[in-house]
Amino acid sequence: MPVQYEGIRQEHVAVRTHAGLFDVSHMGEIETSGPDAERFLQHLLSNDVSKIPLYGAQYSVLCREDGGVLDDLFTYRLEADRFLTVTNAANHERDHQWFARHGEGFDVSVSDAAESYAMLALQGPQARAILDAHLEGGAPARMRVVEARVAGVDCLVCGTGYTGEDGVELLIPPSGAVQVWDALTGDGAAPAGLGARDTLRLEVCFHLYGNDLSEDRNPIEAGLGWVCKLDTDFIGADALREVEPSDKLVPFAFTGPGIPRQGNPIVVDGTAAGVVTSGTMSPCLDIGIGMGYVPVGASEPGTKIEVDVRGKLRPAEVRERPLYRKEQ
Repeated sequence: MPVQYEGIRQEHVAVRTHAGLFDVSHMGEIETSGPDAERFLQHLLSNDVSKIPLYGAQYSVLCREDGGVLDDLFTYRLEADRFLTVTNAANHERDHQWFARHGEGFDVSVSDAAESYAMLALQGPQARAILDAHLEGGAPARMRVVEARVAGVDCLVCGTGYTGEDGVELLIPPSGAVQVWDALTGDGAAPAGLGARDTLRLEVCFHLYGNDLSEDRNPIEAGLGWVCKLDTDFIGADALREVEPSDKLVPFAFTGPGIPRQGNPIVVDGTAAGVVTSGTMSPCLDIGIGMGYVPVGASEPGTKIEVDVRGKLRPAEVRERPLYRKEQ
């Protein structure tokens, strides 16, 4: 996926005001099936897999035994005992190996399905109207998935996304991806690249693995305790039961000029006490925004902080999430 087509700001605004189409075929997929598929995924994934309805979706994290985050994932239940899990591209091979290794002792089949799918994300307030013009079958509700034909191609149409806007993600046989792309862009969806995907997700405080999540951070301090159902005893649950975080991931906004970047120190009461994990200039808010880890005592919205940008301290404050809301 290119960083940009027309330009990051233009593509960002197109998604917020109309519709954009992302080629996210770099994402990976793992298929899990068999009589123990649900019990096996319950062992691996942090959320309660038993709560995923047929043709439903669920967000979770994959943890090490010590609670460190290996990846964040979406899992779809396609049959009672068949699931498809979407991985981050850079982690896919490791995730698949982790799944396969832990499958021993379960009556389950784990397969790398990445070569079976291209993936397009149609996002924005007009995304579903554009989809409807090319859809044979019903569109999914939020956090649901349907099998349907889009522009004559059999697809999994998923009511999920990474922008904070309504829309769908399409899992497509690779041979049909260009046909679907051409149909949707031909009907008004703006091609959008990696740059806009990052600024959009950051405005609504969605995590990016490798920035806001890592093996060195646990989901509790990352603000993802809500997807950790400790009573399911997933790998890492024992360690997370003992976590009393000293740091917390917070969103923040500059109150003056400047653009925060990953790795910038965060200064609290004159002392470097945290670090920026993601930062950008918000196209919709027209200010520098970001997320970063700070001491728990400095994590309340309204707390004044500073960010060291190339040796210059820039004033900022901790904000509530999401940073961008539609009414703005």
